[in-house]
Amino acid sequence: MAALVLVLVAGTVGYLVLGFDFLDAVYQTVVTISTVGYAPPHALHGGGKVFTIFLILVGVGTALYSFTAVLEILIEGHMRDLVRRRSMERSIARMSGHVVVCGWGRVGREVARFLAAAGQEVVVVDRDAARTEEVPYAFVTGDATEDDTLLQAGVARAAALVAALDTDADNLFVTVACRAMRPDLNIIARARSESSEPKLVRAGANRVVNPQQLGGDRMASFVTQPHVVDFIDVVMHDGTLEFRLEEMPVSPTSPLSGSTLRSVRLHDRTGALVLAVRRPDGSFDTNPSPELTIEAGDVLIGVGTAAQLDALARFTAQP
Repeated sequence: MAALVLVLVAGTVGYLVLGFDFLDAVYQTVVTISTVGYAPPHALHGGGKVFTIFLILVGVGTALYSFTAVLEILIEGHMRDLVRRRSMERSIARMSGHVVVCGWGRVGREVARFLAAAGQEVVVVDRDAARTEEVPYAFVTGDATEDDTLLQAGVARAAALVAALDTDADNLFVTVACRAMRPDLNIIARARSESSEPKLVRAGANRVVNPQQLGGDRMASFVTQPHVVDFIDVVMHDGTLEFRLEEMPVSPTSPLSGSTLRSVRLHDRTGALVLAVRRPDGSFDTNPSPELTIEAGDVLIGVGTAAQLDALARFTAQP
């Protein structure tokens, strides 16, 4: 279409130079490249005939190509897909702090579903166009191991990336590529074999998850502690109970920074219970004492209602 517009503009300018007025110049250009063949509004002499010959050779081909492309899009139903793809690209371009999920298999589907249910924006990447058509979230059809595909998914502005592709080699490649582009990106990678887990960590993954191992541990837990597992599932995933488990990082501006839990009367002021405190070195203080001193950079793991946890989150972040 841009080429067709360019030909129309060039033809109009050419006829204006040959002495046509504007309307006659546009008219002569249109009838020439459309092969209608009406008589020109003004007589054409040597220069005008040469220019018209050139315009026919260039313009007719451009017009036929443009009309053919438009008809193909309309007839084959590609217009809706084109509009949808452009809309998706604009939507992803506006996202920031979202999660990129690489792979729309069983694991990727569950990850995206849980994140969406938690109110997190998700962009799914998969090379199979048939599978991405089923994605109810923003998606990019392409190879997740390619840098261009990851950039289209907005990895430069994402808060986290989940590598849940079919093979450990692909997940390793995605992890290396993303870590090179975003040293600060939170990367969670899937591993099928135990031998791949340390490789993914060395490649830059913050966390490595082995679904087979987790599935086995979960099945064993149902044998030994079925009620505990059911309770944790309901609190973390189901949403039917009033209580929730959440994590809240302590900011330097929080009144908790440098104070004890007792001194700030945390439970009295928020109603939430602090089950554990994770230190910056990765260690946990479980069932913390009221005399435990909290420092900036610690992460509180609390339990309570949504309102209580919101109050706790505000308390850990604001002065």
